[in-house]
Amino acid sequence: MLSADEGKNKTLGTKLTNIEYEAIQEIINAGMYLNSSDFVREAVRDKLKSINIIRLKDIDYDTAKKEVLGYFRKYQESYISEVAENLELDLELVIKITDELEKEGRLGV
Repeated sequence: MLSADEGKNKTLGTKLTNIEYEAIQEIINAGMYLNSSDFVREAVRDKLKSINIIRLKDIDYDTAKKEVLGYFRKYQESYISEVAENLELDLELVIKITDELEKEGRLGV
């Protein structure tokens, strides 16, 4: 169920330097954007797309180890950083687990 505020657009205010403002106005006057709000919305969307936020799961070591092992069984070869990112686990934890799995002979390396 949506609350009264959910689903409504929000407004953010910001200050720009004269140079930034004038550059935006030139782009608008060139017909690339309808207005400054149109420009800012697209700039914000582009910035949000470019930022890769990594969320880390809070799970115990044994569960993480099972997930890492399962990942390597499924994909055979992967960079440790890919494993960490795709499983949403801390990179140092994945390195420790990978080292342990290699010592146990469970990664086939």
